[in-house]
Amino acid sequence: MQQGNGLHNKRVVILGGSSGIGLAVAEQAASQGAEVVIASSNAERVQKAVESLGNDAQGHTVDLSDESAIENFFAKLGAFDHLVFTAGDSLQLQDLATTDLKEARRAFELRYWAALAAAKYGSKSIRKGGSIVLTTGIAGQRPHKGWVIAASVCGTIEALTRALALELAPIRVNAVSPGVVRTNLWQSMTAEERERLFESVGSGLPVGRVGEAHDVAQAYLFLMQEEFSTGQTLVVDGGTVLV
Repeated sequence: MQQGNGLHNKRVVILGGSSGIGLAVAEQAASQGAEVVIASSNAERVQKAVESLGNDAQGHTVDLSDESAIENFFAKLGAFDHLVFTAGDSLQLQDLATTDLKEARRAFELRYWAALAAAKYGSKSIRKGGSIVLTTGIAGQRPHKGWVIAASVCGTIEALTRALALELAPIRVNAVSPGVVRTNLWQSMTAEERERLFESVGSGLPVGRVGEAHDVAQAYLFLMQEEFSTGQTLVVDGGTVLV
């Protein structure tokens, strides 16, 4: 049986790769010998991430909520093998009655429209055998009260993944659906509120804790290297869907 060479000498582009799950994906891809390119809207975080990844990593400051900025980024980037989209802002968690619908629409700008733009403009430069891995979340399958917007976005990304797998074939398109993970997506909460949430959620899971970025990053690397899956959403949730 023929074996691939993993990510060695592959060029991996990670939008949202300056922190959280995206940075963990970049670190693990680089450790396998990949040429890593990260992009994010926060210049300071991009610089720090590139320094932590080493001299071979490249970093770009890109406003991922701006379609033309995404188009220009890919126009200048050149060919690559895998595109990973992990960009996301703080989650909107509130009851429907108090939800500002204008703010709710903005929640889709980065998580959905930017992902769609990345697929539209980035897919043209993906080499044969390459892939796209998007990011959704367990809220789409197991929403809680107050998670109407978060669940809507996640469900939309799952549908987008399936549609793009057909639209862009033979490029493989998959998604990772994390459960609650200890990242800066929860920064709108106070430190005390975050720890209460992590303890409450983690204690009720079969694995006994919430996820860490490095846990979930391995799912992205699997989907990049596994050559027979497309249109799939890989759930990495510590057993959330079981309880």
